[in-house]
Amino acid sequence: MDTWKKWAIGAAVVVVAGAGTRAAGLWGGSNGSSSDTLKFSFPTEIQTLDISKNTDTYSGTVIGNTGSNLLRVNAKGKTVPELAKSVKVSKDGLTYTATLRNGLKWSDGSKLTAKDFVYSWQRIVNPKTASQYAYLTSGVKNADDIVAGKTKVSELGVTSKGNVITFKLERPIPQFKYLLTFANFMPQKQSFVEKQGKKYGTTSAKQLYSGPYKFEGWNGTNNNFKLVKNDNYWDAKSVKTKEIDYSVVKKTETAVQLYKQGKLDRASISTPELYAANKNNKDKVKAPEATTAYIEYNQTGKNKFLANTKIRQALNLATNRKELVEQVTSGLSTAATGLAPQGLAKTASGEDLAKYVAPGYKYDTKEAAKLFAEGLKEVGESSMTLTITSDADSASAKTTLDYLQGSLQKALPGLKVEEKFVPFKQRLSDSETQNFDAVVSLWGGDYPEGSTFYDLFKDGSSYNHGQFKNAAYTKAVNRAETTNALNDSARDADYKEAESALYKQANFNPLYFRSGYSLARPNVKGVIINTTGLNIDLKYAYRK
Repeated sequence: MDTWKKWAIGAAVVVVAGAGTRAAGLWGGSNGSSSDTLKFSFPTEIQTLDISKNTDTYSGTVIGNTGSNLLRVNAKGKTVPELAKSVKVSKDGLTYTATLRNGLKWSDGSKLTAKDFVYSWQRIVNPKTASQYAYLTSGVKNADDIVAGKTKVSELGVTSKGNVITFKLERPIPQFKYLLTFANFMPQKQSFVEKQGKKYGTTSAKQLYSGPYKFEGWNGTNNNFKLVKNDNYWDAKSVKTKEIDYSVVKKTETAVQLYKQGKLDRASISTPELYAANKNNKDKVKAPEATTAYIEYNQTGKNKFLANTKIRQALNLATNRKELVEQVTSGLSTAATGLAPQGLAKTASGEDLAKYVAPGYKYDTKEAAKLFAEGLKEVGESSMTLTITSDADSASAKTTLDYLQGSLQKALPGLKVEEKFVPFKQRLSDSETQNFDAVVSLWGGDYPEGSTFYDLFKDGSSYNHGQFKNAAYTKAVNRAETTNALNDSARDADYKEAESALYKQANFNPLYFRSGYSLARPNVKGVIINTTGLNIDLKYAYRK
């Protein structure tokens, strides 16, 4: 999730972004909530319920709690049977066979079948769908050729017979079981999707649900809606909560105030001021993430300055990541050391992958100024104006850009930094269409394996918003995903090589690994917080 991710990723579902002034009532004690109905919030409007097209965290949270897949991630981060009663893998890792449970139903009572899974996989690879997550299917038989428009959708290596779904892979995919938990691969009923046409997923009534809850009350634009227990869900007996109310609360302080009034069951305190004011609150809990914030540079050639490697290297060297996290996040987050964040995955030897692959990003104003001057000379200019875009509805966006503006201009004589703030939805669109010089992006991992980050910047990736081409990087990532797919230590080494290639060409600028804290109601139990994939799983949530 840039967010669902991914982000197109925003903050965690319960993290509320936005700016606001210190308000009365935010620093008092908390009032408990006694109703069986749970109450959560989003920091911005949800975008869609279209399973194949969704990319943002908040929509993904709804989809992930109202839909189900073959497998589910449990509280220990392991995959367990969900709509499938079993998933078997061949010795060569090229065939996955999933057998569905008997008697599965959609929320409208109609039969849920193996064909619904086949259709969902075919829909996401269909070029007409234009799914940004189509790249995750790479390695499934014929998927790449279908996405490229070279092969018919019907030739995809996902087939069904009776209640059995078979996945044929062209190469081993280490994270494939996690894809069988992923929201974008949840089943879809073809007749329903086709009947709704362009209206599919645009309101809560224009979707069918296969998961623990149904979604109600969303008309496509409103800010109050709810999850309601799905009695047709196969494991409805395990769902203890009948209703979960959601609201859109755009200001962080407002969410905290509502929490302390007993009107929300969880609220982010992941701004320096709120964290400082609430760090001794007994309700404080860490909200783990595997999320990296970074700057993308437009390398299409439209910006001659950013097409110059020395200028990009200078910008990276002039970025004081340690000071940034101290000043912008009060040390809540961690200075980024590369693309893959802390807590995402372990290497074969048990080391945190982020530490192992770190290529050596540093802060060096002397070298930065030297390279910047050389770069300006190479493009035939004596000065440069750089516009950095960020989310207008993010609590930390203004302070982040203010810091970058001041520090970069000081370190690089001749540089002028301009700030540009647009709504989250607009920022996603601007990123996708390369309507930016530089843009602050966030990506949260979809599964606990390096490729969820390293796939972002491969040649032709829809998430490579800067549209750079780095042959060494793409070669290393492709090798990790093919030749070394089943060799953990060799795959680790490939990812290290990929990080080094990004670093040498300064194709992007890693800022920080995001982590946060929330206030969480102690009497709300059973909430599963994941660092990747579905960030908040409410299947087992209840008020004690």
